[in-house]
Amino acid sequence: MSEKKLSANEGIKTRSNYLRGTIAEGLADLSTGSLSEDDQQLIKFHGSYQQDDRDLRPDRRKHRLEKAYSFMLRIRVPGGVSTPHQWLETDRMADAYANGTIKLTTRQAFQLHGIIKTNLKRTIKEINDAAMDTIAACGDVNRNVMCNPNPFLSSVHEEVIKAARDISTHLTPQTGAYHEIWLDGEKVKSSEEDEEPIYGKTYLPRKFKITIAVPPSNDVDIFANDLSFIAIVEEGRLVGYNVAVGGGMGMTHGNEATFPRIADVIGYCPADKVVDVAEKVVLVQRDFGDRTDRKHSRLKYTIQDRSPEWFLSELNKYLGYDLEPVRPYEFKDNGDRYGWVEDERGNFHYTLFVQGGRVLDTPGYPMRTGLREIAKIHDGDFRLTANQNLQIANISAKKRAEVEALLEKYGMHQSHERSALRLASIACVSLPTCALALAEAERYLPDVLTTLEETLEDVGLRHDSITIRMTGCPNGCGRPFISEIGFVGRGPDRYNLYLGGGHAGQRLSKLYRQDVAAEDIQAVLAPILKRYATERNEGEHFGDFVIRAGYVQATVQGDDFHKNIKDEAYLSS
Repeated sequence: MSEKKLSANEGIKTRSNYLRGTIAEGLADLSTGSLSEDDQQLIKFHGSYQQDDRDLRPDRRKHRLEKAYSFMLRIRVPGGVSTPHQWLETDRMADAYANGTIKLTTRQAFQLHGIIKTNLKRTIKEINDAAMDTIAACGDVNRNVMCNPNPFLSSVHEEVIKAARDISTHLTPQTGAYHEIWLDGEKVKSSEEDEEPIYGKTYLPRKFKITIAVPPSNDVDIFANDLSFIAIVEEGRLVGYNVAVGGGMGMTHGNEATFPRIADVIGYCPADKVVDVAEKVVLVQRDFGDRTDRKHSRLKYTIQDRSPEWFLSELNKYLGYDLEPVRPYEFKDNGDRYGWVEDERGNFHYTLFVQGGRVLDTPGYPMRTGLREIAKIHDGDFRLTANQNLQIANISAKKRAEVEALLEKYGMHQSHERSALRLASIACVSLPTCALALAEAERYLPDVLTTLEETLEDVGLRHDSITIRMTGCPNGCGRPFISEIGFVGRGPDRYNLYLGGGHAGQRLSKLYRQDVAAEDIQAVLAPILKRYATERNEGEHFGDFVIRAGYVQATVQGDDFHKNIKDEAYLSS
């Protein structure tokens, strides 16, 4: 039997001379706002996606104009922690080069949208000047390493954030292409002078995501990532990490060979081995991941095909020692803690709800201006949460009153006085800029929440947290397949509705209704919410209730995701 042909992206990487391609030449070509197709793939490794405004496509096509091309830049923020100076610089660039907004992502990164090609190099240069970068924020490499803000365990958080940064640094591509193209670095004379000691010439088969969590909070959704470390704290001291592998959200509509998967917890490592374990997990996936079918190339499929036991055995070989047995841990939720919190050191943290992660000024709510003013006087840091919210962190006691006054002046002191459902919501960017979007998400979820809040008020559920997420396509950037209520775009104004995910992000959901029309969402969900309000057991979460009540069956693991779906799920609403 002949070998399968490698995917087209493998050839692009091989020919790219360590991610250079013809990006520099493409940037200099002023005849178009676009880059070549190959360079559009390569530029992802540099932290950017080429996009166009899909709202403008019909009119521009009518007038025979090129699409309204622009670029999204993703700024890596390891562990989600940035300085006030970095916040101010990101805010400035949002006006100078982007569309006047800052997007806080579900992976604790900044995104700037609407950057035209002629401003791309200048923007990346100024990001670098602010001690940040965009390299490896996208592409077939390890991306931004996440960890939870965790103000209750600030001393442990210092160690955890250091681990996140150390992993990020260690797994950052070593190619000189980034500095050459964007920072006018010295060019290498030949490709033989370049080297990628971890990734090799073709990097990874697909993107790779790493998180670190400190129980009891699973706000980074460790089960949805390729590799995660669960901090083990004993007597107030970080001793090590449980290792979880093989999670991932993306799937393809109509292709049951693709599915989301929750990670397997396979062992434990001491704290000083965390970078080594991260590297070796990456190496196993580099060597065994599928490079022929990009829909089957994530670590989750490597493990699903070969088993967690095989992966652990192989990992131990690469390590040269064995992971220890898993240690006990418990996650209780995956949401953010809003409002004021004081830590054991006497510092204060304020978590601000940011609808859809979009930082902007609107009539009556100048949030972006308020955050700019806070950044000017803040003596701590800013922490991006995995739920697209923002924590103004490490506020000293002497600064609290000043920060509090600015929160009130700009209306942010009431940001979390919303329904618990809204506070537990996530939406991906989707339309108009995402090329993969099939339906609205960020622009539409607020309207869905408003209609559902009418039911919540009626049945007394306003203060009951239910995780709800909406994405414009099944790639799962907003992690919808582990939420208690998940909407995944199928087409214009139509969504697949998933129910039954774990409240702490520990269980996948199941399809409840296919092709629900946008205007029918409240009618479909209202009866279920009403039953939950009257029939739930004490302490029972919504995701557990819909399984017990028979709306959906529990999904055990990824290969069970498309099974045991009720026939009525396929009846269009």
